[in-house]
Amino acid sequence: MKRRRDPVERASDESTDLYDVSTWEPRTAVDRLSVTTYNGITKGLRAIIILVALAITLTLLVQPGLLVLEDPWLGVFFGLSVVPAALFAGFIWYSDITTNEPLGVLVATFVLAILFATFAAVVNSIARPRFELLGAIGTILYFYLIVAPVEETVKMLAVRVFAYRSDSFDAVIDGAVYGAIAGLGFAAIENTIYITGTVAEAQVGTLTAATGIATQRALVGPGHVIYSAIAGYYLGLAKFNRRHAGPLVVKGVLIAAFVHGTYNVTVGIVPGVIASLYPVGIGVAFVSYVIVFDLAAGYYLYRKIARYRRTYRNVRDDAGEPPTSELTEFDPPRRSR
Repeated sequence: MKRRRDPVERASDESTDLYDVSTWEPRTAVDRLSVTTYNGITKGLRAIIILVALAITLTLLVQPGLLVLEDPWLGVFFGLSVVPAALFAGFIWYSDITTNEPLGVLVATFVLAILFATFAAVVNSIARPRFELLGAIGTILYFYLIVAPVEETVKMLAVRVFAYRSDSFDAVIDGAVYGAIAGLGFAAIENTIYITGTVAEAQVGTLTAATGIATQRALVGPGHVIYSAIAGYYLGLAKFNRRHAGPLVVKGVLIAAFVHGTYNVTVGIVPGVIASLYPVGIGVAFVSYVIVFDLAAGYYLYRKIARYRRTYRNVRDDAGEPPTSELTEFDPPRRSR
């Protein structure tokens, strides 16, 4: 967006010094001190947020760590529970037709999502008892107003703090890629906490309890990747449309939160209805519903990525550049990095 100018600047010629009149740049010692102080406050605030998140994360990981020391096989279940989510995130990364995203930025986004997920855990745990007082309506409101928007917001915060500021974030579709990685990090810490809690409270053997909950969490994980990739796509649009950046970020979070909240509300109801109407067990009904829901949400994301890819090819062809591919919609893209 073109920079707005004061009337004095618009009317003057370039020979007039307008410093401290209608323009400004750091010249004096006080100016430089102001710039340094501002940078210190903004960077310090980010550092404080990250340190607080790290402290909460380490506290939450004490129990998983102790259980893994007692039974190292639990670590395997933690890893296996995020495999489907990792495959979804890898697919979205692979669909980026523009450039490779640096491994360091991807890893940083993954770690930040793990750290910031703890903020959502704290907010959810504080809000839940209050909504439970309202019964079934309270549960629905809790999922739509607290869980989904808070979790999608912290995942976008994990992207916004670092990857968004990186030079590697140079295309709209990169928002979907980094959003997917943030969703993967969120799923990893959430799965670890859920598996740990279930195993610690189980009345059966550790292996039996871990197998059941790890399977369930493996099915849930891809949803986090899809939801945050949707919000991330709009974050990418916001970066290149500064005039409407705020509304675009809000739109992405609202869509992702609505899909996320709808899943949370319906997953406890629909499988039971399916099992009562058809000769299938509740487990099969649950798995079927989760897969269908994720495919529907994934198709919405797919349409956006596919349209971006088609348009990217078309504008490159119009500019006389060689096409990146000739095969399928999601064939291997050429990478410029």
